[in-house]
Amino acid sequence: MFKWITVSILGVLLFAAGIDAQNPAPTFYAESFRKSPVRITEDKFEIKLTLDNPSYKQRLRDSGGAERFELTITPKRPEGGANNQITSWEIGLRDLRYSVYGNLLQFDRELSEDPKDNLYWPNPVPSAPVPIRSKRIIKIDAFYFVAEVKDLRTSPPSPYLDSMTVQVELTNHDPRAEAP
Repeated sequence: MFKWITVSILGVLLFAAGIDAQNPAPTFYAESFRKSPVRITEDKFEIKLTLDNPSYKQRLRDSGGAERFELTITPKRPEGGANNQITSWEIGLRDLRYSVYGNLLQFDRELSEDPKDNLYWPNPVPSAPVPIRSKRIIKIDAFYFVAEVKDLRTSPPSPYLDSMTVQVELTNHDPRAEAP
């Protein structure tokens, strides 16, 4: 009896994984209000965030080699929550020369259900406007910022996140044209 239940559960899980693989998360695209000719030094890398290393910060160079932007990924926690109570992460991109613009990936400072207003926020809640594993493409100036969550882990029964791996791509070419 136990063997039959185990095989049945395994079958359901494999079926669900197959459906998920057949229906990849959608791609979301948005354009910033900024339309300058600034280009970026192209790069593609993965960032692994964990409870021990929950934040990320890196300076990014423009195509001329000057440090121009700062990329950050910071954890969101419940108000008064402990360090191990991460509910999601926020991605930020700040222009070092014009800090008045704030996060260039966040179009609206108020909570919104519009997907373009949530591209900066990889939120694992099933009802999030942008599904957690969606590819997020944002055109800023004359370059594209692309982010995609590749892995996400929790430790049940806790609802809090243990880790997240994000792939970031910085390119001067529209990545939608390269899609199969």
